[in-house]
Amino acid sequence: MSSDNTILVLSASDVARVEASFSAHEIQSIIAHVFFAVSAPAPVRVVAPQRTAVDTPSHRVLFMPARVADIGTTIKVVSVPLIPGDARGLPASTLVLDETTGATRALVNARSLTALRTAAGSVLATVLLHPPATVKFRHLVTFGAGSQIKSHITQLLATYPSITHITIVNRTINDRVTTLLSRLRGDHPTAHFTALSSVDDRGGQVESAVRQADCVCCATSSTVPLFPSEWVRPGTHVILVGSYRPDMAEVDTALIRRARILVDSRSACAVEAGELITAGVRPGDVVEVGDLLSHGAPTRDERWAWEVDAARVAELLAESDVTIFKSVGLGAQDVAISVATVDRAMEMGVGTTVPNFDGQL
Repeated sequence: MSSDNTILVLSASDVARVEASFSAHEIQSIIAHVFFAVSAPAPVRVVAPQRTAVDTPSHRVLFMPARVADIGTTIKVVSVPLIPGDARGLPASTLVLDETTGATRALVNARSLTALRTAAGSVLATVLLHPPATVKFRHLVTFGAGSQIKSHITQLLATYPSITHITIVNRTINDRVTTLLSRLRGDHPTAHFTALSSVDDRGGQVESAVRQADCVCCATSSTVPLFPSEWVRPGTHVILVGSYRPDMAEVDTALIRRARILVDSRSACAVEAGELITAGVRPGDVVEVGDLLSHGAPTRDERWAWEVDAARVAELLAESDVTIFKSVGLGAQDVAISVATVDRAMEMGVGTTVPNFDGQL
């Protein structure tokens, strides 16, 4: 920002305007840069200490500082509800620092950015394993009804136009589900959406949906598997983004041991991914997304370009009949998406500026 210590404040509505200006491919390229940096050999390009948690009476507050070389430095604060049934979502804010002065450059409402960057990582991993040019997904099944599911569905449909049927599974068909359905149907009028209750599953509809799925996406805080391995047919791709503690698990050990697993970070998943920990999966048993990427030639618009290691992907697909992408979320992703959002907001003239924020009295 300018030399008078002006900072930019981006509200939820400001961020929504900026988000709408990004294409799915742009977001995936931003996150590809991060995954490449995470997996790159020394010198270290990413500094991301383990997240710190502080409990309040109603929330577990997570503090996530991180820096990515050539991108920036941020700290994100997220409040995860502790009260069962709290459907207000996850309040989140990110401070973006000036790399030269160390002062605050921007304060960003990160409630939707968390879902955006997580979904971008999931879709990128899916594209690497199952390119939309050759793989025609038809049926998508999701578990959960929060912002993560909305963002995953939106980005998957943008990347895989072959998807025609989407089944949303939630514990109950509540207002949150009906609102999500209404928005998705309005945004994607040619797709067929169905909602099912996992608690009141009459006639085994959830099992039938999972058995027909080409792709299953789970974004819940479940501590018990949402479905058994035998429901998952060969060739299915499974996305797991809900669990972030050792006691949490969205799928069973049988499915984990059956699948070839791609992760955002070996080290992070080794201590936070409940499904992998329970199944006894070792860091060497999984592959990082960044291991499949190489830096391509710069694009005309200066976006980070990536290329895929096709031979390595072919090896992975030959090793199992099911693929899984497991993400616990990385502070480095928050750095990249927050900095990109601030840069784009400045180009668009979006947001509120606070002058002389760090000026002398």
